[in-house]
Amino acid sequence: MRQIRQCTLCADHLPHPPNPVLAASADASLVIIGQAPGIKAHASSMPWNDASGDRLRNWLGIDRNTFYNTNDVALIPMGFCFPGYVRGADAPPRKECAPTWHNRLLNYLQPSLTLLVGRYAQHYYLPEFKTLTQAVDAQATFTSSMMVLPHPSGRNNRWLAKNPWFETRVLPRLKQKVQALQLPA
Repeated sequence: MRQIRQCTLCADHLPHPPNPVLAASADASLVIIGQAPGIKAHASSMPWNDASGDRLRNWLGIDRNTFYNTNDVALIPMGFCFPGYVRGADAPPRKECAPTWHNRLLNYLQPSLTLLVGRYAQHYYLPEFKTLTQAVDAQATFTSSMMVLPHPSGRNNRWLAKNPWFETRVLPRLKQKVQALQLPA
């Protein structure tokens, strides 16, 4: 964690000085692999510190205190620093982070449940699915220790409206798996 927090690998490509935003400890039973911190997370050094985080916590059925307790939940982005903007939206995560750090970090963690949130995490870890929708829909075929979710951003409201099965089939299963971890309330 100390090495990651000091990383400057892609400093020349970032709009702000590097500020790797993640939270993890070896005790975490739930690992959430997201995209990259937004500007609010960058400013506060707190992952998922925005409306997307609120929606994600609601999907999981856990409160803020549980979510930010690194003994229970590890929050790891595909790109550790805010990547800037492209055409008014957050830019994709930098490609250097995951290949450089994820294997070492995930070997250290050993979670009971891993959530891949958004297409960047899905594509990196489950590239056999052509689209995020296919990966999310195929939940029953995954190992019981992994689930794929769309990104909880408001930008995905259209996807959520077009795929009502996510709310009726996937979210109850997600909440059940999170509850089975017996995270403190």
